Amino acid sequence: MSYSNGYNSNSHSHSNTPAPQDSSNGNNAGVKVQPLLCSGHTRPVTHLSFSNILDDGTYLLISACKDGNPMLRSWLGDWIGTFLGHKGAVWSSKISLDTSKAVTGSADFTAKIWDCNSGEALHTFSHNHIVRSVALNPQQTPQYLLTGGHEKKIRLFDLGRPDAEPLILGSRPDGLSTDGIVRSLVWDEGSGGTMGVSASEDGFVRWWDLRTLSQTASLDLGESISSMELAHGGGTLSVTAGKKVHFLDILRQHPPVTVELPHPPTSASLHPFARDRFVTGSTNDPWVRVYDLDSGKEKEVYKGHHGPVLCASYSPDGEVYASGSEDGTIRLWQTNPGKSYGLWQTQE
Repeated sequence: MSYSNGYNSNSHSHSNTPAPQDSSNGNNAGVKVQPLLCSGHTRPVTHLSFSNILDDGTYLLISACKDGNPMLRSWLGDWIGTFLGHKGAVWSSKISLDTSKAVTGSADFTAKIWDCNSGEALHTFSHNHIVRSVALNPQQTPQYLLTGGHEKKIRLFDLGRPDAEPLILGSRPDGLSTDGIVRSLVWDEGSGGTMGVSASEDGFVRWWDLRTLSQTASLDLGESISSMELAHGGGTLSVTAGKKVHFLDILRQHPPVTVELPHPPTSASLHPFARDRFVTGSTNDPWVRVYDLDSGKEKEVYKGHHGPVLCASYSPDGEVYASGSEDGTIRLWQTNPGKSYGLWQTQE
């Protein structure tokens, strides 16, 4: 059943009870680690993205899934609604800076803009192949959308004129923007919203001037890129390629910091304030791992999922990180287990 506004009203779409499960932990000896289990998806969870912090200190979480039904949740993990309309796996989902809109990219060859209050699809942008990544500009007006995927073209849509033909980034004769499938797009929250960054399977991170549609810089990481995320608060890109995580200064003023891991990471997320640790998942096992940025050593490792962890991301206040898995669930983990926060209330 679904409401007419497009939100799925299935009351079984979430569970926000702290679930002890068989979580083990490297550094918080004696503290019971209890992730929050968020169920409702029926296929592997492919991408997680938190909003920025709202005026009341809360935030939102959106999840993309191979079941084609992206979900919006509150900071507590509570299910708010399901965006209904895609006809294929959803690979990327993000929330606008003012949290009024969401954007998704799908294997049904479309990207969609959604109203976060009603759940209604505001517009559908057709493509000729799978859309792997989407990004909204940080400004509320005028609003633009970047999309990329298997076509190897990065498109720039004007949401004020949604039926207008999009612009294509780059000036190559073949009309392509990259030599590989575009895996991730980021819109820099600084620099007046004029800079975008792409990461693709050809191993290149590319910087784009969105006013001129031209590439301004590139970095060859030497192997296929699997993910890229901009840390909350901006400044640093976390890029995964092979067994390495590369931390790049988005303004390119500082050299990259590279950490090689024993397991090939599916994604990596840098703690937004401390900037001293990052969380990763891997296709090799169902463990969620937190690493020390300086030493590259594993700080914490948790088992709770029953399948490989495909995505992991820190909340904008750094108190929580979310993991999404092949098992179809999302789990929320505390950065400081034992601390009273949200639904984790400790007896003083």
